[in-house]
Amino acid sequence: MLRIALATLRVRSGAFAATFVALLLGAAVISACGVLLESGLRSALPPERYEKAPVVVAGRQSVDLDVRSADGTAYRSSRPLPERPRLDASLALDLAAVDGVASVVPDRGATVRLLDGDRVVTGANGAVPQAHTWRSRVLGGFRLAEGHGPQGSRQVVLDTDLAARAGLRTGDDVRLMAASTPLTFEVAGLVSLDDGRTPRQSVLFASAAAMKRLVPRFDASVDAFGVFTAPGVPSAEVTAGVERVLAGHHAAVYTGDGRGEAEFTDIAVGAANLVELVTAVGGNVLLVAVFVLCATTSLAVRHRRREMALLRAVGATPGQLRRMITAESATAGLVAGVLGCPLGVGVVYWLSGQFAGRGLVPPDFWPVIGPLPFLAAVGATVLTAVTAAFVAARAAARVRPTEALREASAEPARLGRGRLVTGGLLLALAVSVLGLGFGYRTDFMTLVGLANSLVLLLVIAAAVLGPLITRAATALLAPLLVRTGVTGWLAAAHSHARAARTAAAVTPLLLAVSFAATVVFTQTTQLSQAADEIRSGTVADQVLTAPAGVSPDLAERAAELPGVRAATGVVRSKAVGVGSLLGTEEAVSLTAQGLEPSALSATVDLDAGEGDLSALAPDTVALSTTAASWLGLGVGDRARLYFGDGVPFTGEVIAVYGRGLGFADLTFDHDLLLSHTTAGVDQSVLIRSAAGTAPGLSALARDYPGTALSGAVAVDAQVAEQRATAWVNYVVVGVVIAYTALTVVNTQAMNTATRRREFALLRLTGSSRSQVLGMVRWESFTVAAVGGVLGTLLSVPPLALVALALTGEVIPTVPVLGWLTIVGSTALLAVAGAMLPTRLMLRGRPVDAIGTKE
Repeated sequence: MLRIALATLRVRSGAFAATFVALLLGAAVISACGVLLESGLRSALPPERYEKAPVVVAGRQSVDLDVRSADGTAYRSSRPLPERPRLDASLALDLAAVDGVASVVPDRGATVRLLDGDRVVTGANGAVPQAHTWRSRVLGGFRLAEGHGPQGSRQVVLDTDLAARAGLRTGDDVRLMAASTPLTFEVAGLVSLDDGRTPRQSVLFASAAAMKRLVPRFDASVDAFGVFTAPGVPSAEVTAGVERVLAGHHAAVYTGDGRGEAEFTDIAVGAANLVELVTAVGGNVLLVAVFVLCATTSLAVRHRRREMALLRAVGATPGQLRRMITAESATAGLVAGVLGCPLGVGVVYWLSGQFAGRGLVPPDFWPVIGPLPFLAAVGATVLTAVTAAFVAARAAARVRPTEALREASAEPARLGRGRLVTGGLLLALAVSVLGLGFGYRTDFMTLVGLANSLVLLLVIAAAVLGPLITRAATALLAPLLVRTGVTGWLAAAHSHARAARTAAAVTPLLLAVSFAATVVFTQTTQLSQAADEIRSGTVADQVLTAPAGVSPDLAERAAELPGVRAATGVVRSKAVGVGSLLGTEEAVSLTAQGLEPSALSATVDLDAGEGDLSALAPDTVALSTTAASWLGLGVGDRARLYFGDGVPFTGEVIAVYGRGLGFADLTFDHDLLLSHTTAGVDQSVLIRSAAGTAPGLSALARDYPGTALSGAVAVDAQVAEQRATAWVNYVVVGVVIAYTALTVVNTQAMNTATRRREFALLRLTGSSRSQVLGMVRWESFTVAAVGGVLGTLLSVPPLALVALALTGEVIPTVPVLGWLTIVGSTALLAVAGAMLPTRLMLRGRPVDAIGTKE
């Protein structure tokens, strides 16, 4: 059978073209996702400031929580921490007492903004520069390039790249801003890395006294400790002793390239984002690939029924036919997998740039390319091809030899009992899921989980019951088609008689429209709701913002101005807690905001449905309805969370509010949340003036270069993270549409190509070329209409659950242009896929075509 399979591939190469391209596209996307997944899991950068320290002790950049699955099994769930965890300074004494340790050097740092006039100078990779003590320079590979080290409290040393960006030289004055208005320092010297390369993160060094001027709370904690071993003592021996000292602390030991993770905290967060994104994209693509390949392979096998019948008649067994079809698909899958991997590399670099541009990964992210993702992609491609072939071969191999030739010439009149039962069960399950969703209308996370399950159930049910649904749909359209004349009558008759073929063309359209509509309109509903909540919930009439954040004392100074009724800084971060989805617990990251309790009600309206937001204090927290649903908490409960730097928090839930999508999942006391952020700055300052304006605000903003005063909150900036997530989902939709384009064109082209003799017979019996084209045109319109309408209808139930979860109503936000784009693009493909082959076939003489072999 292998020889027959190879011979078939050579002779029928055109019939396998679409399947091969689908496998090629799948291999490219899966290999790209595999490379990005490996890059996320193995992401590491060599250290710069910690290059000389053999052992580095720093806070763990993740938090591990004990959770339970739906069946009660306990396991550990981890989430990355977006802020830098800080360590107690007294830990240095314990580390120094470890055998083999020669010295321990603490590293303290702070985020600063370097000013060039009124312009804030950005550092390398667009990040804000980091200031560190001059003493910590011994930890890394920085050498003094010119000048001398900082002396006193009014000198600093810059790295050469940062100095060039600001146009500074040794002896110049530089203005720096951290927690207050700008302070002036003298540039005492310049440093550079030993190998001369540009630092990944712009850095400046200052004395402890100068750091204290910049950041008053500077001595409160330590970022990391560099541990130097005694001469002749291997770092491995010291590591074991250090780990014993760290027992009970939220800290870890970093050696080798792992020291880069301790230095660059954005690596861990970007890696976690990358793993989560590519897992979702890869899973959806693999699911769609299975649907598409099953459809194309089944269609190809259906068009070979006469060939299968002949093989059965001359003695081939069902098992031999299955092995032949499987061997054909496995061979195509192997070749497509090997050729698709190089295309995947191009996809990797394109996606990397897109992810970096949207802040999902660091701007200098570079993928790790190894052999494992490509081997996995080839294996997944072959396995998918074999699975699709096995499903398609079962029906072709089941017929008895005496019935094979008769069955090859006509489609079954009825849908098989197995498909009817399976489709009925799936529809019943979908209805129960929808009913369950409306029963849990107040539980956000349950609604989202049920919506995701519902769209899959409906699509699979529609694919299983495809011929039955198509017959019913064409029966409804038949009266309209008949009114168009002879061509419409012929189109209605053919669509009804060849329902299986029509269903094969409708199914990919239905899949694309329903899936794309659900994903796209979920995002539009979420973004629209978030924007509405921001506009409705912002009571403040003036806003102060800056690209790198605003100094925390700005809100205090604004509140003291004449005409200002209330002012609050808005600090943003994230927190981690234990969430539950359909009975399964997992660690979840929640957005968090910090507001001044005394100014909260005068500047924002969070739409508190339960509790009292005025009771917000350092030992309390307010939850959005989404967070309350996810965490399973209500007013009066004790919330157990972890701040973005890993510090645990336990406090009473004092309110549950409705506008969490536009603001944040959690609301903390401003100063409390600010103390657990790395940058230590506010995102903005909300101001409520007594008479709609405060004359001194513009002058105050000028005291903080880079700060802008506006009359409204910038909605786009507030929902930037949600827009980035939406873009990822749009990428998934783009892949689905690409697969659909391939499948629809292939299905329509194959269905049309097998009708060469039918077209010739119609022309020989009196039909004109235009009448045949008109018939095919109406058939294509029927396929497009059925696919577009049914796909839209299948997206309605899951979108209703999503809208119920996000807005409390069942009506989602559906831009008409977006819906027309989805339905119109798929319809255009359906019509083009049938019309182009028809025009080509009608160029020849019908008398020649009537004798063409199948």
